[in-house]
Amino acid sequence: WASAANSSGNTLENFFFVQLSDTHWGFEGAPNPDARGTLPKAIAAVNALEQLPDFIVFTGDLTHTTDDPQERRKRLTEFKKIVSELKVKQVYFMPGEHDAGLDQGAAYQEFFGKTHYTFDHKGVHFIVLDNVSDPGASIGEEQLNWLAADLDKLAPDARIVVFTHRPLFDLYPQWDWATRDGAKAIALLMPHANVTVFYGHIHQENHHMTGHIAHHSAKSLIFALPAPGSQPKRTPLVWDSAQPYRGLGFREIAAIQKNPELNLTELPIAKG
Repeated sequence: WASAANSSGNTLENFFFVQLSDTHWGFEGAPNPDARGTLPKAIAAVNALEQLPDFIVFTGDLTHTTDDPQERRKRLTEFKKIVSELKVKQVYFMPGEHDAGLDQGAAYQEFFGKTHYTFDHKGVHFIVLDNVSDPGASIGEEQLNWLAADLDKLAPDARIVVFTHRPLFDLYPQWDWATRDGAKAIALLMPHANVTVFYGHIHQENHHMTGHIAHHSAKSLIFALPAPGSQPKRTPLVWDSAQPYRGLGFREIAAIQKNPELNLTELPIAKG
């Protein structure tokens, strides 16, 4: 385990964490006939890792949307119980629009607390942004001001990782794959030399650069979605009984401090 220090004198150590996204607990339908099985399988896969991660982060859409507030809380209760089986006890959560879009995050906050926050781990500053509680798909001025104040405290070469649900850039706005004021967040992040963004929402792996800032999306744990604009509608890819978990998986992220880049490893939910 190597270590180094940035200009603020913070010690930087190698470590890795796991990103899981878009579990959509409560979904039922042809795109995943094993809808109640894939999340437990993913948890078993993470628990079976040779070395456990420092922490785990779920980047939104923990549950599938419902108009019934009672059913929404039932799904959140079930989800929380299932993920309590993770051997790694440091787990971070954030909402997706399926969790928070219909009630501005009220039910989500009852179970998981704040929808945006920061934490620090081994010399890296992590920022969780909420671009889903606003039904208009915006971060909002209040949260942007909060972000600006947080970034003002950091050195220009600080290691920064941002978690968000929707992409901050305009990936494909026609399919709601964008954040209306995401450009404002990116502008606030641009003065910092070492920024990486991880998000979910689009149910597939995607890599994009805005200047020197890398944006990486995660696969879903429920069903895969088509590439941006590759078909007329944003409908899930058909379940393949010959390869039943194709397109689903979770991600390991290793922070290796000999350079500012993060190494990504995409892992399947089930092998074979």
